[in-house]
Amino acid sequence: MIKKYLKKAIDFTKKRVFIYPVLLSILLGGFGVRLYKIDNPVADWHAWRQADTASVSRFFVEDGIDLLYPRYHDISKIQTGYENLAGFRFVEFPLFNLIHAVLYETFPGVGFDIWGRLVSVLAAVATSYFLFEIGRKQFSVAVGLLSAFFYSFLPFNIYFTRVILPDPLSVALGVGSVYFFINYVTEKKLTQLFVSALIMSLAVLVKPHAIFFGLPIAYLAVKNFGFKEILKNRWLFVAVDIVLVPFLLWRVWMYQEGLIRGIAHWEWAFNGNGIRFRPSFWRWLFGERTGRLILGFWGILPFGVGALMGRKLTIIHAFLVGAFLYLSIFASANVMHDYYQVFIVPAIVLPLALGTKEIWVNKLFHPVSAKLGLVALIGLMFGLSFYDIRGNFRINDTGILEAGKVANEILPKDAQVIAPYNGDTTFLYQTGRSGWPAVTTSIEKMIELGADYYISVNLGDLDTTNLSSRFEEVRRTDKFVILDLHKKL
Repeated sequence: MIKKYLKKAIDFTKKRVFIYPVLLSILLGGFGVRLYKIDNPVADWHAWRQADTASVSRFFVEDGIDLLYPRYHDISKIQTGYENLAGFRFVEFPLFNLIHAVLYETFPGVGFDIWGRLVSVLAAVATSYFLFEIGRKQFSVAVGLLSAFFYSFLPFNIYFTRVILPDPLSVALGVGSVYFFINYVTEKKLTQLFVSALIMSLAVLVKPHAIFFGLPIAYLAVKNFGFKEILKNRWLFVAVDIVLVPFLLWRVWMYQEGLIRGIAHWEWAFNGNGIRFRPSFWRWLFGERTGRLILGFWGILPFGVGALMGRKLTIIHAFLVGAFLYLSIFASANVMHDYYQVFIVPAIVLPLALGTKEIWVNKLFHPVSAKLGLVALIGLMFGLSFYDIRGNFRINDTGILEAGKVANEILPKDAQVIAPYNGDTTFLYQTGRSGWPAVTTSIEKMIELGADYYISVNLGDLDTTNLSSRFEEVRRTDKFVILDLHKKL
């Protein structure tokens, strides 16, 4: 009897000795690759959205943390339809910004923008761990490790989980909620249920899109309890309240008179351009984004094998249904902006991992040729995906960085500026001043609204030429000009 238990203990130790060093290597590797160009200024791909997020964090640092009244630098009516002179920013609950600001204030030597990126990087590492546990508990250790590996190293995901955006944090919280719910249905401990509900509540507050991670949770509930038992389990209804009530309260708060000016246009995200289920919808989301950018074409084979495995529904199918509903409901947003697909990556890596494992152990093919072919497929997937993603890291316009640096050095801290960049707030963010990212009305009206300076990197455009003949120059170089709107020539 002692020998039997000793053998089990040794086998268990051997497994742990193998599993956790490999997992740790994956997590550290995932963290390490995301340090590539971590010190990039906020001027790379999707910089405008990153600038808006970082702007809220900067206000928290400079003016104090106020979760109920988040503000940012854009005071124009471009994003909201209202003159937003207070600069309110009601898009997501500012949990990301709270973490960003606290980390920067605690360790300022790291750098403000770097900390913003690191919040997303750390969230990605957490998601990788949760996916390992989900894969391990639902399938096998190999599937768990492969899930963590693919989430950590898919080139698309590397870029979009080292950006200054709340999306990776929301994904981490949503996937974490699924993990804790798995623990609840296996251990029947209410603490696991409430932890799952609490972090799902935070996930939905950060980005409502995280609600689609509720599909795997619903699948687990039905599978383990059945519909009748679910209706009898009052604690499940308490958990649903924990998820939804804070979100609803936040929405009610946002729509108060005065604060509504800070709510960005959102109706367009559903089907604003009528693209849902049109041929271009399938082409962009399933051909270009999923097939080319995320899976590098060649990853479609192991992904397909994993998605179609078995005769029974699994948690993978629940993830995939949730991902499809997300893409379909927020059709216009997903087609227009590739960063929206961050939310479907967990649903992709789980079947990708399962399919990879099944092809590796499959006995229908010659074992050596099958394994070599699989390695070639995975290598091509990574290579082709990286080929398309690598351009995202580039800084395409250094002029706005130079102009922003000078403006930040010489202009009064309370100055309000016009930094025209076709409505893109990246340039405005670089100046460190509140203002307008475009000329939205007559210059006289904008001066009445509070504009003090005009900063342009487009020296030859009509507005810049016209205003340069009317107002005194504060600074001019071959790349930018700064005009004082209170000093006429």
